[in-house]
Amino acid sequence: MSLNEQILTNHTEFLNTLRHRFLDENRIKALAKFAELGFPTKKDEEYKYTNIKEITEKEYNFFPKESHNITKEQLDELHLGEENFDWIVFVNGQLRKELSNISIENAEFLSFNYALNDENHKDVFDKYFNTIAAEDLAFTNLNQAYCKYGFFLKVPKNVIIEKPIHVFYLSQNQEENTFYNTRNLLIVEEGAKVEIIESHHNFDESFVFTNSVTEIFTYQNAKADWHKIQNDSDTSYLVDHTFAKQERDSLTTVNTFTFGGKIIRNNLDFIHNGENINSFMNGITIIGKDQLVDHHTAVHHNTPNCQSYQNYKGIYKDRSHGVFNGKVFVNKIAQKTNAYQQNNNVLLSEGAKIDTKPQLEIFADDVKCSHGCTVGQLNKDALFYLRARGISKKEAQALLLYAFANDAMQNIDIEPLKVKIEQLLAEKLEVTMEF
Repeated sequence: MSLNEQILTNHTEFLNTLRHRFLDENRIKALAKFAELGFPTKKDEEYKYTNIKEITEKEYNFFPKESHNITKEQLDELHLGEENFDWIVFVNGQLRKELSNISIENAEFLSFNYALNDENHKDVFDKYFNTIAAEDLAFTNLNQAYCKYGFFLKVPKNVIIEKPIHVFYLSQNQEENTFYNTRNLLIVEEGAKVEIIESHHNFDESFVFTNSVTEIFTYQNAKADWHKIQNDSDTSYLVDHTFAKQERDSLTTVNTFTFGGKIIRNNLDFIHNGENINSFMNGITIIGKDQLVDHHTAVHHNTPNCQSYQNYKGIYKDRSHGVFNGKVFVNKIAQKTNAYQQNNNVLLSEGAKIDTKPQLEIFADDVKCSHGCTVGQLNKDALFYLRARGISKKEAQALLLYAFANDAMQNIDIEPLKVKIEQLLAEKLEVTMEF
């Protein structure tokens, strides 16, 4: 049975697993919309270079087993040196408090499953849930129909969350291919600040397909940073949609660091709803084998005097395939917009390829907007210079590639995260050195 057939067949059983049903009507409508749209194919312009047929032709279990045997040692290997962090661990969809370290004060944190079953949060869901997630996309409708796992965090006015929060989504002890629909909702009220790190890890040989949707609301003078570390196994698929709505004088950052996973599709939408907004999107991708990573970004400049910055670096080995499609929309009233978009790529093997398509759509006449992309190989003269000084070929190559990718890490405020990214760069470049 195809995944499409399973989705339509299992929905009634899924609804019966929920204790509170105030979203049932919305879920049923979303499922009908998904059935109407169907999974995108290469005939769809937005999926022209990304074939998800490998994902959709497999069978999946929609009801993962809760039992697991994740050890502290396994979890420690995933940490970033986080003695001063909070961390939240979901295993097989369930929040595991015994593996988590939650000291969040003066903020409202709940697992998404619990929030769905708490009538006290119905007003919050009515106001925020699915209000900025695009309603014309198959995967966002599928997520709304089946979402159950993930977290809800509301940071009240002027509250500064001092510790970064690392959210782990782990899958283990699943004998069948498993399907997860994770949903995250982050509300950062006026003058508040929070930093989130998100990572997914599959410990089984069976396949995991995660369809994730995140909605971020950043209010006036607030700051929200969301860092995605994608370093999963070759038995994992991830389709991620993140939507961020910003009010005046706010700053929101989404950094995406991709080092592993069979097929990964990242979709980012930033929506400006006030003046003096700053939006940052950075990405580093290093993949090999026959992996595919697709970054789709969009910034909607709807108001004047705002800035957006997109900087994506890609390094591709073996038969890997990268895709970048970045869009900047500037409304006719969004004068004094300053938008920068850049995608640079290095191909290390003849079989690797990249499809890149930066785009601007501008209706205002007083703006500063630039975009560009490059695709090439390492500079042979620079490589020769380093090798002539006794540096091995691999290390010389790694130094040049680190220098190439480094500026996409410049706005990381969390030092252990920066160190972890540098370690993963060295690991993926197959060298044992500190940059």
